[in-house]
Amino acid sequence: MKFAGMLVWICFACCTLNVRAQDPNRQQLPDSIKLLDRESLELRENDSIIVSDTITPASRGDSDPLRNRVDSIIQITSSDALFAPAYLFKPSPRKAVIYSAIFPGLGQIYNRKYWKLPIVYGGFVGLTYAITWNNGYYRDYLGAYQDIMDDNPDTNRWHDMLPYGRDPETTDITWFTGVLQQRKDYYRYYRDLSIIATVGLYLVAIVDAYVDAQLFDFDISPDLSLHVAPTIFKEDRSLVNGNSACGVQWSFSF
Repeated sequence: MKFAGMLVWICFACCTLNVRAQDPNRQQLPDSIKLLDRESLELRENDSIIVSDTITPASRGDSDPLRNRVDSIIQITSSDALFAPAYLFKPSPRKAVIYSAIFPGLGQIYNRKYWKLPIVYGGFVGLTYAITWNNGYYRDYLGAYQDIMDDNPDTNRWHDMLPYGRDPETTDITWFTGVLQQRKDYYRYYRDLSIIATVGLYLVAIVDAYVDAQLFDFDISPDLSLHVAPTIFKEDRSLVNGNSACGVQWSFSF
């Protein structure tokens, strides 16, 4: 009986080993792993194609929603309107140039650089006075020169230009003609120079308005400054004592 029981247990063990050896799940495990790997690779390739399709419109320069949103936020937080609040105001260089070209000083008003207005208008007032003053003397000497050069005795405006105590009958006409011509050219030169300076000031006001608007957000804190201080320079030598020299040190802070 014991021998028969042992045979039964041996047969049962052999059957279970055979069943485990023929287990389809265990036999197909490597194939399933390979299949999953292929599917994952195919999915990755498909995903890469989808990603490339999503990137392609941006590469073609189409509208980017995120970028448009950021730009809209920046536009909301700043304004170039003339009467915008100070915390939102950021001038436009284009508008500053246009305003300054329309009327001198209007670009400085737009940039809210009011302290520059006395300089601009003071320069224009002074140059306008110089033009008027030189042009008045030029016209007087021009008329006198024209009268002394013609043969009409009735045109005698040059009599008013004679020095004090001079008589028209005893005055050297040749000498006085040269004086009138010299004075006429002198005042004409400075009148034209004043006109050129006025045009130059007009262009400088336009450039100043543009630069102020362009550098409106430029950092001008005390850290960006030039420091000048006395210092002592020492010459380092290995065997001999180095010489010392006094000087001035210039340093820029960024």
